Amino acid sequence: MATVEKVASNSVPIDRIQYNDQGLVPAIVQDYLDGTVLMMAWMNAESLKKTLDSGETWFWSRSRQEFWHKGATSGHQQKVKSIRYDCDSDALLVTVEQIGDIACHTGARSCFHQVEGGPAAPPADTLSQVFNVICDRRDHPDAASYTCKLLAGGDNSILKKVGEECAEVIMAFKDDDRDDIAGEVADLFYHTMVGLAAHHVDIKDVYRKLQSRRG
Repeated sequence: MATVEKVASNSVPIDRIQYNDQGLVPAIVQDYLDGTVLMMAWMNAESLKKTLDSGETWFWSRSRQEFWHKGATSGHQQKVKSIRYDCDSDALLVTVEQIGDIACHTGARSCFHQVEGGPAAPPADTLSQVFNVICDRRDHPDAASYTCKLLAGGDNSILKKVGEECAEVIMAFKDDDRDDIAGEVADLFYHTMVGLAAHHVDIKDVYRKLQSRRG
């Protein structure tokens, strides 16, 4: 899959994209932090150029036969981080910073929230999925839940476990056991995320810090 970072439009291979008979190419829009697929829309060569020139997503409306600037009326713009095209050059993957964390016209974060049995949060990376479960336990306590017991114990309970897991991670590294290292780091991630949830710090804030340190 080729990558096109945001650059001047005259250096982007717009003409290499394989548009369909209507001159359109499907564009999948994905959150750059946690990988959530936010929406799918259509672009043509001109809307792709507008996207590259402005750094925000522009699409072509098949029903209205006109360009539309995502978020122009709602305020939920999409700041483009990168654009990739697939091996056949006939589909685009646009990673974005979603302003307001809402991409769907229904008010949902993602257009892909429909599943059998009713709406649900779209899948994201594994840490984000686990963090969402932890937050749900925080907001809807269940006495039988280990996570809820940790949260009920406050910082004393949570930080004790974080400290224990740090020590166990160190020992796993010293023992050089790959499976043990993975298991102990997973435990440390989990207990650290319980601390984040207790202090109402979103895991995406951590991702933003990491992204900012990439240079």
